[in-house]
Amino acid sequence: MIKEISSENDLKNNVKVIRDSFRTVAIEFNLNKKNSPTHPSFVTFRQLNELKRKGTRFFGFFIDNLYIGFVAIEKADENTFYMEKLAVLPEHRHRGYGRELVKFVFDYVKRNNGKTVSIGIINEHEVLKNWYTVIGFRETGVKKFEHLPFTVCFMEKDVY
Repeated sequence: MIKEISSENDLKNNVKVIRDSFRTVAIEFNLNKKNSPTHPSFVTFRQLNELKRKGTRFFGFFIDNLYIGFVAIEKADENTFYMEKLAVLPEHRHRGYGRELVKFVFDYVKRNNGKTVSIGIINEHEVLKNWYTVIGFRETGVKKFEHLPFTVCFMEKDVY
C-alpha cells in the first residue's frame, strides 16, 4: 500500500528509510558527507521538512504497516514532475516494489495533468540506469558537477 506521508513523526521515519535504502549506494560509490553532502544517504529531517515546505509530496510504501519504501514528487513546471529519492530498503528489493512506486508516480503525474517524469541518477550506476531504461526512461543528458565525485545522468519518461 502506498500512502502520502505528511505528519512530522512519519517524516522522521522517512529519514531512516531513505538513509538505510541509499546506504548501499554510498558504500558502492565511496560517498560520504564531505564529498556528497546532498546524497540521500545523508538526508536530514530538516532537509525533508524544507522540501515539504516547498511543495514536494512524499509517499511511503507499506506492507502490513511495515514501512519499506519511499518516493518524493516535485512539480517542476506545468508539464514536468521530478521523481526524487526513490527508495526501497535493501532487504525488500527485487520484489517489484520499486516498480510499483514508479508506476504510482506515473499515475500521480497523469492525474495532475503532467506529461513528463524527470530523474537524476549517478551516471556510473549502470545497474540502476539499465533498470530505468527497461521501464521506459530515456537519457536526456549527462553533467559533471565539480562538487560531486560522480557524473549525473538525467533521464525522462513521457506519461501522457
